[in-house]
Amino acid sequence: MGTISQLVKQVLRTGYLTLEVEEQLRRLVQCTKYGREDFDAFVKLQLAAKAGKIRQESRECLARE
Repeated sequence: MGTISQLVKQVLRTGYLTLEVEEQLRRLVQCTKYGREDFDAFVKLQLAAKAGKIRQESRECLARE
């Protein structure tokens, strides 16, 4: 598992947030101390998701149900 900023860079590069990476991010945000770089990266990811710039596997799974 990487840092929050590393995972966000991966998601932004691929344009896709997998269930696995989403869970890793959730664990990192809840259970680790992180700095400004990681915080800013996480906010950037949230804004990209809100703007529809990335696809989320979890939302696609919900849409199929």
